[in-house]
Amino acid sequence: MVRVPFRAAADRVRHRLTRFTRPKSAARTTARTPGELTGSAPKPYVRALSMLAVVVIGAWLGLLAVGSIRTPVGPMDTNMTLRPSLTGGSKINVSPLGALELDSHIAPLRLDVDVDRLDPVRSQALVDQPERFSGLQDEVTRDVAAGTRELAVRSCVAVISGATALGLVVYRRPRRALAAGGLALTLLAASGVSAYATWNPKSVLEPKFSGLLSSAPSLVGDARSIVTEFDIYQQELARLVTNVTRLYDATSTLPVYQPDPGTIRALHVSDIHLNPAAWHIIASLVEQYEIDVIIDSGDTMDHGSAAENGFLDPIRDLGAPYVWVRGNHDSMVTQAYLEKLRNVTVLDDGRTVNVAGLRIAGTGDAQFTPDRSKPVGGKAAAELEGMRLATSLRDQEQAGTPVDIAVAHDPNTARQTDGTVPLVLAGHLHNRINEQLKGGTRLKVEGSTGGGGLRAVQNDKPEKVRASVLYLDRSTRRLQAWDEITLGGLGLTTAEVSRHLPEENLKKDAPSSPAPTPSPTRSPARPTPSP
Repeated sequence: MVRVPFRAAADRVRHRLTRFTRPKSAARTTARTPGELTGSAPKPYVRALSMLAVVVIGAWLGLLAVGSIRTPVGPMDTNMTLRPSLTGGSKINVSPLGALELDSHIAPLRLDVDVDRLDPVRSQALVDQPERFSGLQDEVTRDVAAGTRELAVRSCVAVISGATALGLVVYRRPRRALAAGGLALTLLAASGVSAYATWNPKSVLEPKFSGLLSSAPSLVGDARSIVTEFDIYQQELARLVTNVTRLYDATSTLPVYQPDPGTIRALHVSDIHLNPAAWHIIASLVEQYEIDVIIDSGDTMDHGSAAENGFLDPIRDLGAPYVWVRGNHDSMVTQAYLEKLRNVTVLDDGRTVNVAGLRIAGTGDAQFTPDRSKPVGGKAAAELEGMRLATSLRDQEQAGTPVDIAVAHDPNTARQTDGTVPLVLAGHLHNRINEQLKGGTRLKVEGSTGGGGLRAVQNDKPEKVRASVLYLDRSTRRLQAWDEITLGGLGLTTAEVSRHLPEENLKKDAPSSPAPTPSPTRSPARPTPSP
């Protein structure tokens, strides 16, 4: 009986020796997991987390590589892409206007739509056949539906390929790699179900705007009047496409002038008249055009009272130095308040400053309209103030520090500086004027950046919002070109961008430049019709 345990122990020793001494060809050839090498298998939740990480990263890489499509939507070419997101939703990028975001769904995927360009053939067909605008909403709907289906198929291929490829690299086992691809497809399908279940067609009622669109939401119409009728929603979507089409059509005719990165960019605004929307517009233009300095030619207020001073506080956050002259609706109380703001330079009585590489001089308006206790000087008072400014400009030139830009509110004041400065800016008229004066000075009068303020509702037609971007050569500090930006006023749905070149630049570049001739500087930019 003692021999039985002894024989069993001998058999176990013999078996172990045989296993360690057998030839290498008989050794186990299958790869061992890290757990087998260390003597303990990894815990199940660790394996699950590692597989999930491989699936998510692989699917994300797949979407980045091949998960986008280029598809036409009406007359425009767009790129549609699915992107990982914690909140979901949709984002429509409309360069150069900005973007709008819609809380369209809740899922770990966001739909990005980039409007790339306007197709000249399809847009010309709309121009030649205006009756096609009536069916544009149906065309847009079909294009979006077709693009979405193609994007869904492309995204499935992208996530499966990405997750499978990464799984093969990490695990080196086809079975586990295929499992990763299958799990990626499952997650994508679950995301699609989540998006479908949480789809919110009313999200178009409360879009989030950025860029210039934040200041011109009228481009998508009065979305809050849509309520819940989907057919009207389709029409509003078509109107968005129509307006952007017309905007691109306008910008495509701009003269060929590419501002150098070193060009000084000044934003000319005027006659804001207590319109708070003007600050949003100015901030957007500063960001979009990378503005170096803002020049305001006055009438920021309506009555110049101390109670209105709080309206000026957003100037601190516009993102660029602010040069200001007093208008006939601004008081000395207004001027004193602005002088205390850190990024504001107030010019008066011919004062000259250096800002953003430019030497700028200016004077406040000779009159204060809201103060009826004093007699109004009229044109004579404005011209006398202009003569004083001209004298100051001549003194600066004789001292060897010539001024690049002069600023006044009243054009009658500005005209007196002819021959003493290359460029003089003004406002007051709520209308644009570009004029080469006899002495060689260019007079630029800006319209109302506030759309006339509260008094706009008194007119038969809403006043448009106007501002201009001036491009000046950094070495000579001379005007090279300017863009006129015009947004539709209250209730309108238009946006215009027109570029102009000084006549002397056109003559200089005529032999070698194929640039198209811009519209005459005295005539307004080609209007964009409202749908």
